[in-house]
Amino acid sequence: MQTGTDREEVKITHPDRVMFPGGITKGEMAGYFRDVAEFMIPLVRDRPLTMERFPDGIDRPGFYQKEAPFYLPGWIKTVTFDLRDGRKQRQILCNDAATLAWIANQGCVTQHVWFSRAGRLDRPDQLIFDLDPPDDDSAAGDGVGNAFGLVRLAARALRAKLQDMDMPAFVMTTGSRGLHVITPLDGSADFETVREWAKRLADKLAWSVPDSFTTEFRKEKRGNRLFIDYTRNAYGQTSVAPYTIRAKPGAPVAAPVEWDELDYINSQTYNIRNVLQRVAERGEPWKDMEKYATALKPLKK
Repeated sequence: MQTGTDREEVKITHPDRVMFPGGITKGEMAGYFRDVAEFMIPLVRDRPLTMERFPDGIDRPGFYQKEAPFYLPGWIKTVTFDLRDGRKQRQILCNDAATLAWIANQGCVTQHVWFSRAGRLDRPDQLIFDLDPPDDDSAAGDGVGNAFGLVRLAARALRAKLQDMDMPAFVMTTGSRGLHVITPLDGSADFETVREWAKRLADKLAWSVPDSFTTEFRKEKRGNRLFIDYTRNAYGQTSVAPYTIRAKPGAPVAAPVEWDELDYINSQTYNIRNVLQRVAERGEPWKDMEKYATALKPLKK
């Protein structure tokens, strides 16, 4: 199988290999990445990428791979940077559809990317809050994804606080259990500053609704409260890439959505067989996100 891209003709080996229960094949997965590249690449370009690979399908053990493999084609862009222990690490930059097709052929189901870009790795251009339902899915259940109602509530509360400071908020289903709330940043603050700011905002929200939200890191102390996870705002941390596939039955995707869609979707509503139809009907919600990039604003008391 040849997958036409904007750079190369990438050969997809074993396209009939079943990657997901129910018959979704490697060829279909690669075809999805080919078709979604138009929307996905602008959002992941120049971000160091970690591959979550399942060469024999998601029913078999997979693994994470950060380091670019030695057999990487020369036309694929990479970035090399120093690790804290003094070693150097080289990672892939998924900057075009050909690269996306090539890593799909490696059995990469899920791409994880940094919150900063090559050239300014120490300056995040995104702020993230990761919202998953409590471990006890009976909490705040609404019949749509069990505890997803509590996730929806937290996301909207965060949006309200950000908008109150004239800061934009974008939302994405993770394709797993929850939502990500993202604010594009102008790169004027380093990771330490962004993380501390995010912690203070999360603490304020948890304080205002203490029965529903918490910033308690220890799971045994959270109870049925939702953890407002600000901790990903750190150098070298990653998040699932927009439009990537998750290693779950049905091949759900991490889908950028409009805020009004939260009324009737859950985290796995969109998958490789329907998300492009959603984009065709409603547009790409994160298009030109960088135009809304902002500096951190003073937190209101």
